[in-house]
Amino acid sequence: MLKFCRWALTVHQAVMVKTQTLKTKTEPAVASPAAAVQRGFTLVELLVVLAISSLLVGLAPVAYNQARESSQYRTTLRTMTADMRQARQLAISQNIPVTFEVDLQNRLQGIVGRPLQALPPDLQVRATVGQNQIQQGKAAIVFLPGGGATGGSIEILRRNGSGTRLRVDWFSGLITQERLLP
Repeated sequence: MLKFCRWALTVHQAVMVKTQTLKTKTEPAVASPAAAVQRGFTLVELLVVLAISSLLVGLAPVAYNQARESSQYRTTLRTMTADMRQARQLAISQNIPVTFEVDLQNRLQGIVGRPLQALPPDLQVRATVGQNQIQQGKAAIVFLPGGGATGGSIEILRRNGSGTRLRVDWFSGLITQERLLP
């Protein structure tokens, strides 16, 4: 056993001797005179950065206005559709006629008897309803307890002329959307 330990120690030392690597010195990099002098940005680089930033600042308000108008359009469309569907459900569930109204002069919309919501100034709203359903600039669509309605349509238009028509079927009272192109 003692002979085996001595032999193992000798093999271990031999392996250690063979596995040693050469160490090399690393010399510090010497900076060239041109690199030491060049610090900062050139005038051309600064002008390019200023041109790009002024272009971005100039386009930001246009992009913001388009995003705001698009958001108002989608919100108004969703709100008006939801109010019409809710008026229909209330008429059916409570067995009473429920009126959805669009005040074209004061730019308000909603279910009569509840607080009306304002329409955004950027959107144009037009209504087509029966002759008896328009009075003093207020267009009304009455949803009946049997599921039907007086019928009509409401158009929500953007500035570019595109928009959506919300159509209420007089027989079934169903509300459908129809895209309007400029």
